[in-house]
This record gives sequence, C-alpha cells and structure tokens, in this order.
Amino acid sequence: MKNWKELVVLLIGIVMVVLVKKGEAAIGVNWGTLSQHRLSATTVVDLLKQNKISKVKLFDADPEVLNGLRGTHIQVMVGIPNEFLSIISSSIPAADSWVHHNLSAYVSTNPSVDIRYVAVGNEPFLSSYSGQFQSYVVPALLNLQQSLVKSNLASTVKLVVPCNADAYESSLPSQGAFRSDLTQIITQLVSFLNSNAAPFVVNIYPFLSLYGNSDFPQDYAFFAGTNHPVIDGPNVYYNAFDGNYDTLVAALSRIGYAQMPIVIGEVGWPTDGAIGANLTAARAFNQGLINHVLSNKGTPLRPGVPPLDIYLFGLLDEDSKSTLPGNFERHWGIFSFDGQAKYQLNLALGSGSLKNAKDVSYLPSRWCIANPSKDLSSVSNHFKLACSVADCTTLNYGGSCNGIGVKGNISFAFNSYYQMQKQNVRSCDFDGLGVVTFLDPSVGECRFLVGVTNSTTSSSHGFSGKWMIIWTLIFSGSIVILL
Repeated sequence: MKNWKELVVLLIGIVMVVLVKKGEAAIGVNWGTLSQHRLSATTVVDLLKQNKISKVKLFDADPEVLNGLRGTHIQVMVGIPNEFLSIISSSIPAADSWVHHNLSAYVSTNPSVDIRYVAVGNEPFLSSYSGQFQSYVVPALLNLQQSLVKSNLASTVKLVVPCNADAYESSLPSQGAFRSDLTQIITQLVSFLNSNAAPFVVNIYPFLSLYGNSDFPQDYAFFAGTNHPVIDGPNVYYNAFDGNYDTLVAALSRIGYAQMPIVIGEVGWPTDGAIGANLTAARAFNQGLINHVLSNKGTPLRPGVPPLDIYLFGLLDEDSKSTLPGNFERHWGIFSFDGQAKYQLNLALGSGSLKNAKDVSYLPSRWCIANPSKDLSSVSNHFKLACSVADCTTLNYGGSCNGIGVKGNISFAFNSYYQMQKQNVRSCDFDGLGVVTFLDPSVGECRFLVGVTNSTTSSSHGFSGKWMIIWTLIFSGSIVILL
C-alpha cells in the first residue's frame, strides 16, 4: 500500500463485495419523465412509498422531482444528460455549478434528498453515438469528483457511468472483452470507480436481443429454462441475462478488476409497440428476473454473488420518448402513464402485488373520435398531424391497437391529440372530421386514454440546467461567447 487512503479504498471495496455475497441486492426503478401526461411528483413519490420502493434512478436533476423526494429516505441516483458532458469536462466552474445546484441544494438542506449516486451521462459509449461523447467522460468525472470533495460530498455521493451492454462483446461469456475502441477509456473509468469505491453500472436488455435477431431463441430471453442453453466450457447458461452479465464479469476480469461490484442500471420488458412486447411477456420476464436475482444463486462466474442493485426499467410509460429504437420505447412501464399497475408483479419489497397510484384526477370521461357522418377521404393530413404530436405507437404492427381498422386508427389518433390538449374543444375539430363522444371507444386491449388533471408539463430542466452552467462560466470569466 502506498498510503492509508489506498487501504481505505480497498477495505470499502471488500465491504461492498461482502454485502453483495450476503444477498443484499435491492430492487429499484427508473423514473423517467418524458410524458405529455406526466403525473405530479407528489403523486409519483406516494406511488413509490405505497410499493415500498426505496431506490430510484433519475435521468436528470429535475427540481420538482428532487423536491418531491425530500425527507422520504428513498435512495436516489440522479443523472447528468450526455449533452452536459462537454461543458462539465472542460470547466471546473461548470462542474462546481452543477454540484452546487443539483446536489448540495438537496443533500445539504433539511429535509434532504438521499442522493447516493450521480450517473455521469447515460450510455455515452453507445456505438450508435459514433464516439460523440467518449472523450468527455473521464475528464467530466475528474472535474465532478473535485467538486464533490470541495462540497464535502465525496464520501456519500459516488459518480458512476451507466453503460450499454454493447460496450463489451464475445461469442461466449468467458471470452468477454470490452470493445477495442473502448478498452483504454473503460480501463480508466473502472480504475476511477475502483479508487472511489463506486460500482460499474450496466444496462442489460434481453428484449432487444430478441427484437433485433430473428434467430435468437425466445425462451432464452426468460428465466423458465430453455431448450437452447449456451455451453461455455464447464458453465451452462439458461438465460440471456446471466450470459450477458458474465460477459461483463469476464471483460472486467480481463482488465484486472475481477471483483468490481456491478449495478444493473436498466433492465425490463416493454408491454406494447412490437411483436413480443405484451403484458404476459413483461410480467414473465420481470417476475422471473426478480425471483432469479433475489434467490442469491448468482451466475456461473459469480456464484452466490448477485448484482449490488437492480433498477427496473421503468416505473411509468413515457409517451414522449424517441421511437428511433422502436415503437416499444414508450411502453416500458410496470405502471401505465396514470400510475395504474399493468399486471400483477411482486417486487419482493414487502408490499405484495403492485399498488396503484392514489387520488389520480382524470379529465371528464369523453373522447374524440372520427365523425361517423363525415366523408373521411381527406383525413390523411389530420391523422399525420395528430400522430406527429401525440402518441400513436400502439397502432403500428405488433401494437395493441393494430387491428382496430382504418376508422379506429383515425379515432385513436384524434383522441390521443385531444387528450394531450387537455380536451380543448377546438382540438377535436379537424375541419369537422372529429366529434366528441361520451361512450368509451376502447376495443379489447386497445385502450383509448383519458388524460389526467394532476399532471405537470414535461421537464425543461435539461435546458434551464444547461443555461445555469453557461451563466456560471460567463460570470467566472471562463468563456465569452457560447453558441
């Protein structure tokens, strides 16, 4: 040991590994807020408490959300969007500003928010980003760590970087290795995490493996056994989660960090928007995952050592998320947008089956549909307009509303737009092609929603937070103009 600090870091790392070996894995959730029908933070926090969910992962530092979490003792991982990394990596004043406004303002006040982690970026090494954020990650970490030290938060708040599973690769788990273009930067990252007693955070999605590969064995994505196990020397893998997890374990071992604690930052199964995305499959996957992890069996490369924590993705549906990966992106929630449980799920947190959100206030029970007395031959532009603003993803192939016919599709689009506009009477006009009805037009599993009144608009914190940093830089003299 070079000094006592190295000894302390080593001892903390040993304690973390011991805790994991004792089966202390905990179930948390990702709370995303990209929704046109966003419930108030008070309603969502009450939903978390009802279901005894004690860990939550956020994708930004939304003031409403963080204020809602004050005094709850819910452990929080707060996020820094990738777009902030460039500024923070190049300026210590910017890092200081972010820590001051988004950590100290909540951790050091009473009642406080129990912030345990800061996620520096979200999957910044994703291959589809073509290296856009890679060079910023380590410098941002170093600047933020200095800021944490100056704010006396370094001992309680740990910096992590959620990575997508495409950061590593192998045909067999035991041969796992980080992508060649990432080996150097991942080694630097893991060294930083290890020296600060922080875990490696990874997002694992067996659904995406199934969705993107027609040859992927469906039963291998779940936890009920498979006819297509992966044989890797003496080890046999019966589910994709274990195989993916051990590929990461092997990759970490390859760069000298075999005992690095691992947190699953995102894992889940969508309920709509694609073939295979449905309620039955989502329940089977999530319940199987929870039971599997909490059984403390571990994996072949880490027997008896489950992940440190697992954050299900996600808490609520988000109808404003990008659909570039697929229409299923807006349907990952274990709860629908209004906080109602989609299916029975036992989180093993002592609350039994999921409890619905309380005191949700809905708009009146009325819907906007295609006017049955009108010629709809000119409806195309109105349909496109409605769906360009509102969420129509369930109408597409594999979606729950895919089979409701042309008029049904038009009505669904009109209603989605109408509810998003808080049932403003003019929003159901569509040049006379829409009409308001008081009869629920839902068909089978295709739900025509009614909006909620106790909601807030989608977060603008990403914008305002960025400008807070920019103004700090201006006043500190670090920059003159930032375009």
